[in-house]
Amino acid sequence: MKFPNSLSLFWCLGLLAILSTGALQAQQDPGPRGGAPGGGGPIPTLNSSEQALFSRALDHFMELNSVDGSISAEESIGLGPTFNGNGCAMCHAEPAIGGSSPGTISRLAPVPNPQIALATLHGATNIIPAFITRDGPVREARFVRNPDGSPDGGVHGLFTIAGRSDAPGCTLAQPNFALQLAYNNVIFRIPTPLFGLGLVEATPDDTLRANLADDRAAKSALGIRGSFNTNGNDGTITRFGWKAQNKSLLIFAGEAYNVESGVTNENFPNERSAVPGCVFNGLEDPSPTDGTTSDLVNFAIFMRLAAPPTPALPPGVTAQSARNGASLFHRVGCALCHTPTLTTGMSSFTGMSNFAYSPFSDFALHHMGDLRDGVTQGAAGPDQFRTAPLWGLGQRLYFLHDGRTYDLLQAIEAHADCGGARRGHDHDGDYHRLQSSCNSEANGVINNFNALTKPQIQDMLNFLRSL
Repeated sequence: MKFPNSLSLFWCLGLLAILSTGALQAQQDPGPRGGAPGGGGPIPTLNSSEQALFSRALDHFMELNSVDGSISAEESIGLGPTFNGNGCAMCHAEPAIGGSSPGTISRLAPVPNPQIALATLHGATNIIPAFITRDGPVREARFVRNPDGSPDGGVHGLFTIAGRSDAPGCTLAQPNFALQLAYNNVIFRIPTPLFGLGLVEATPDDTLRANLADDRAAKSALGIRGSFNTNGNDGTITRFGWKAQNKSLLIFAGEAYNVESGVTNENFPNERSAVPGCVFNGLEDPSPTDGTTSDLVNFAIFMRLAAPPTPALPPGVTAQSARNGASLFHRVGCALCHTPTLTTGMSSFTGMSNFAYSPFSDFALHHMGDLRDGVTQGAAGPDQFRTAPLWGLGQRLYFLHDGRTYDLLQAIEAHADCGGARRGHDHDGDYHRLQSSCNSEANGVINNFNALTKPQIQDMLNFLRSL
């Protein structure tokens, strides 16, 4: 049994009935799709035992955390002392469990940002930071610099357990986000979707390196370079997170569990913000008494066995428009970084070996100019990000690493700096200014995109919203 990759689906769409209900206005983001969620289930090729393993892992992924497990329906132990969410599924919720941030603009399950209610849940005394809004995305906050000016880059928990009924005596204050905002010292990240990540983990380094080396002349002509973040111990490619800072799904899960919910685990055993009066738990037991594996291992299994997103045409978009957009996606150069197809190596799970899948990413780092966040993680510098996988984009609510926009066209244009001018080139011939400040590797591609006609741009938007 095989499940279709994104590109093959679009060629098949020509056999389907035309879904158009009228011409879309030129250059308008169709918005997130409604209909059935394009993700959330197990990879279809898994055998019955593996599907049962996925289901058990999903149950763990959906658990809610409290401080000591004494609150009904929040029996998982270890929340805090600082946290951004009280469960994995709180943040990874759209279009289904394992996706990205939920929101009020969803056509599937519109909900306000759950961090608003979480701030004062069970008597907590937190103040909601200005960058957390009812209609905005779930976010985490990082400080760029320490008070002495040295690099920071770490996550600073939005909330503390102070005042909660299950944290008596804790008085830990929140960070002074208003002050740090005034110093332009806060950057944001939104949750990355988790669907299909087992295929990414199973892709050999040699495959990724060969892919980055492909089309070298075309990439060079557009100013695209790219490099990989790597593990400092064994030199292998790291590929998970906004800056590809995490090596494996187990490490990815462990970091998130500790940073986002404050839960210590076998990968991250030390409590964060462990001030007196606010530490109620030690290391989470990696061998639960019910005979199952730990939460951390289950989180990794859930991500490893979750199926990639399923593409579909949005309402009002024709198959022909999506096919045109797919062709233009290649023509302007988007596919040079957003690689449509990669192939896994060997896997111990049924049907996942030597499998071609469609992430629309090269998982490499690229300089993105004005999108810089000032944070360094491993080999990823202040203006470098991993190419964001585009599979599932059709049902994504917020874009870019910080969720600054819900409009796909705005997100595309934000890839360029200096008005989209290439490094070393300017309409006014100002070479030196551009050489020092126009660093986005996407500039050449965005120039090509902006040269398209309005109907062509609409076709590209329709194609992207079909992923």
